[in-house]
Amino acid sequence: MEQVKATCVFAEQEVEYELRFIMDVVNQSLKSVKVPQGTPRIELWNTPFYDVLQNLPASYNDFKKLGLPVTTPLQLSTLPSAEMELDWGTLPVYDDIKEYMASNQWKLGGNWNSIKETSAETLLRREILKSSESSERSYSFRQMQSREPNESVFVTRKGNLVGGGTSNVLNALAAYLRYLEGTARDDWQEVHDKVRASESRNGASFIGLFGPALSLGIISRRRVHYEAIKYERERNAGFLSPFGYSAATIAAAVDAVCSKEWYWLMALRNQIKNDGEGEHSTRIWRWNGFLIQYTVAGEDGPAVLLVHGFGAFSEHYRDNIHGLVGAGNRVWAITMIGFGKSEKPNIVYTELLWAELLRDFIVDVVGEPVHLVGNSIGGYFVAIVARIWSVLIKSAVLINSAGNVIPRYTFIPLSNDRQTSGASWLGSRILLFYLRLRIQEIVKKCYPTRVERADEWLINEMLRASYDPGVPVVLESIFSFNLSIPLNYLLEDVKEKVLIIQGMKDPISDSNAKVAMLKEHCDGVIIKELDAGHCPHDEVPERVNMIICDWILSVETSINPTVNKTANTPVPMHVAL
Repeated sequence: MEQVKATCVFAEQEVEYELRFIMDVVNQSLKSVKVPQGTPRIELWNTPFYDVLQNLPASYNDFKKLGLPVTTPLQLSTLPSAEMELDWGTLPVYDDIKEYMASNQWKLGGNWNSIKETSAETLLRREILKSSESSERSYSFRQMQSREPNESVFVTRKGNLVGGGTSNVLNALAAYLRYLEGTARDDWQEVHDKVRASESRNGASFIGLFGPALSLGIISRRRVHYEAIKYERERNAGFLSPFGYSAATIAAAVDAVCSKEWYWLMALRNQIKNDGEGEHSTRIWRWNGFLIQYTVAGEDGPAVLLVHGFGAFSEHYRDNIHGLVGAGNRVWAITMIGFGKSEKPNIVYTELLWAELLRDFIVDVVGEPVHLVGNSIGGYFVAIVARIWSVLIKSAVLINSAGNVIPRYTFIPLSNDRQTSGASWLGSRILLFYLRLRIQEIVKKCYPTRVERADEWLINEMLRASYDPGVPVVLESIFSFNLSIPLNYLLEDVKEKVLIIQGMKDPISDSNAKVAMLKEHCDGVIIKELDAGHCPHDEVPERVNMIICDWILSVETSINPTVNKTANTPVPMHVAL
């Protein structure tokens, strides 16, 4: 800055916590830099969809009613060059970057990074079949042979992601939008081949192919929208039909970028609102290009990660975080992809996908083994992580977990790539309508001993999330869930590190039968029975906090006998969110 006498640093506006943290550090450093015009400053820029948007509605349904016009992307411009001699120093080479990444203080080392390289399905198949013949599968595309890099718009080793410069991506986008037209061009034909391979569900191919280019800023969301709408007008003599788009690829591109814009705006609003405010820090983490919201609290102590159930979000642990932190723990609560204020992309959702999300969050964000706590379907995800990546957990706590105990199981069923059907498409829309209509009644039944805990805030937040773009796609996963992997198999190798908390008045499952099966076929696990429903952590948070804190203390003491036994006493619950 001092060498070029720059007065301003232009940077893209970000919502991810780590990037915002870096910008804050840079901003503080600039205060010590002096140039003739004063102190340099940072100017943030973005490529907004909309001209004016000061008060973002909480609901996407209300947001759509505003009918805001989409802005036109700016043409590329050439910046003037500065005529001065600069010493650029030595540019880092690939080995330098690898060494830096390996020494990153937030990671535990290369062995942890390698954990993320193999999918959950592949590891399960290897373990079940005891064979090296299993090959890794993908959730969003089938691997194909790609052309030579200099002839292809695809830049990854697997040849499945569009990249390169902006002109390269725009060329691939033009080919994608014109998928139905056919082509004699080799580069466009390659794109068309990849569209067919990556269409794991209707419209999923756009994010599968162009998601990284959007995340890296090679092309903006509004530029994609502009190109898609321009092509739609070309196909329809300048008109846009009120009944939808004339090509599935156009609809996929427009829906994807409009959805991403909504989640980006919501994340930005929450980050600005939470900067310097509140007892817990709400942050954004980008996973596979998608925005994931999480909460973190606490400065010292064992790491605890809280995982919610289906249809819930991190705030469902509203009265657990403070109690666990007060007992001397550091607590993370994640909102899983497809729920709450996290992004809900058009992908195929599976229990293994959600387990991989937890794996990556532990590796990338927490950076150390955790006490992993999950409620309902979240408990099943926790069990999967405990089975496949046991090195990532110190213990597992399952609260009214989904999944079944199967005595004397003879095989472990693993389904193939799950395609959506017309029945699941229709079923998810009917289910969504029913849930919106009966949400209060359904939730209150899950709180049989303290109905008042199913309060207005909880119901309204669930309703708000139900109108987010992508919710029907998430609900389609209900019709393809594979919960047939037995809990006793998943917990087999970690039984001594498992705590089961079971609300015995759960209206969703037969708690008495489940506890009996767990006791008979999961010897070694600790079981705590509570007078509560499906969500004991929120129905009787004081009791659950005490149980979890005592459990963490016992586990930590077994690992390190010098642990302070007075530290893990939970503080009383105070004001709920």
